[in-house]
Amino acid sequence: MTNYLHEVDLSKTLKKKEYKRLLKHYQFELLKLQQAFYMNKIPAIFAFEGWDAAGKGGAIKRVTERLDPRGYRVHPTAAPNIEEKQEHYLQRFWRNMPRAGGIAMFDRSWYGRVLVERVEQFATEDEWQRAYGQINDFEKMLYEEGAVIGKFWFHISKDEQLARFKSREEDPFRRWKLTDEDWRNREKWDDYEDAVNDMLENTHKKRAPWYIIEGNNKRYARVRTLQVMTKLMKKELQRRGIDY
Repeated sequence: MTNYLHEVDLSKTLKKKEYKRLLKHYQFELLKLQQAFYMNKIPAIFAFEGWDAAGKGGAIKRVTERLDPRGYRVHPTAAPNIEEKQEHYLQRFWRNMPRAGGIAMFDRSWYGRVLVERVEQFATEDEWQRAYGQINDFEKMLYEEGAVIGKFWFHISKDEQLARFKSREEDPFRRWKLTDEDWRNREKWDDYEDAVNDMLENTHKKRAPWYIIEGNNKRYARVRTLQVMTKLMKKELQRRGIDY
């Protein structure tokens, strides 16, 4: 099995002045692309996964802060409730797929089946192994119906995660972000790393690609996320011969 995470360069940084310039540029680009997707009835779907404290929330905040709020939805994914456990695990995500022209962002996603449910043994081996094919079929159907799909894994080093945990622990305004579950997950870092590498190996497709976001520097991670999103959306417009 290829260890994709070990190949990531986490030393990438961005100075504050350049960060502000690029952030403004890509946020404006994304706003224009949002309008073009709306006018042409093209749905866009983005899944955000990553280590605890890797910066998913901060990136989503920067992605959305200049967008038209009528045209996007952010769906935070918690553990399934009692009713959802009686359904196929993909069913609750179907309900939140965007309408034509809308953008849906999933803060955690259907990949929970092959990550946390695998590692914590909430799913049997047969279930999470079978999920790779189910997820690929799920995304293929969405793609064939015209959706643009992008998936992000926010990657940080184990040392950086520990530093962020301690920072949250000491900050009364952010302490709520740190839970006992975060510490338990950290103890299973190697198991999660194996699961992530399997996930990337089995579900990275041209129609629904994975992008590993180098997250040790938060400024770089936020700009990189916006850069990838705008690139994917521009590519789709170009493929359809649409100017924006």
